[in-house]
Amino acid sequence: MAEKNVSLADQAYEQIKHNILNLTYPPGMPLTEAMLTKELGMSRSPVRTAIQTLQAEGLIVSDYYKSMTVKEITDKDINEIYQLRELLEGAAFKLIFTSGQNEEYSYRIEEKVVRMCAAAGDLFEWEVADTAMHMEIISIFGNNRINRIYENNLSELIRIGQYSIKNGMRIPRTNENLKKMVQYMRKGNYEKAFEILKADHFGIGKNSALKGRD
Repeated sequence: MAEKNVSLADQAYEQIKHNILNLTYPPGMPLTEAMLTKELGMSRSPVRTAIQTLQAEGLIVSDYYKSMTVKEITDKDINEIYQLRELLEGAAFKLIFTSGQNEEYSYRIEEKVVRMCAAAGDLFEWEVADTAMHMEIISIFGNNRINRIYENNLSELIRIGQYSIKNGMRIPRTNENLKKMVQYMRKGNYEKAFEILKADHFGIGKNSALKGRD
């Protein structure tokens, strides 16, 4: 019986989290146990366990009166996430070239771009693949602490990224630009490759996400 409850709690957790990350449950949406149990077709016990886990992760927040909502995304969140992305990935991208690993990384990043192209019809899956591409860039550091910073902010990166796509960032154009970036990497052209990364994934991404808050 305990194993069954754990399994149901895991299922509830995965489904609720998925709905939060793909914006089915958008930031600020009120949640109740009754609503979630009805939608998931489960009893309250596994749903309550899932909620507690998601509260610990910061995706669900409760106020003084114990009303639950999906964690909001603020302008401050967006600015800080993109500032972090530009600082870390800017340095990482340069290191890829100065360490002479630009050709190797062009193939590693291309693998993620292929996934992004395959997921072009699914906004959420595309953003998951895009986030994996960004994590590939910072992997050049070989720094577990930096990896954990990204992993700890993974949910926010995915949610904020979808704001970018919904409000100005165009998936087909971005995919084509990333293909060009990969080719510039293969040729050792840091300036052209970084120009694409900076424009699409730091500039347009941030401005489109902030636009979604207006």
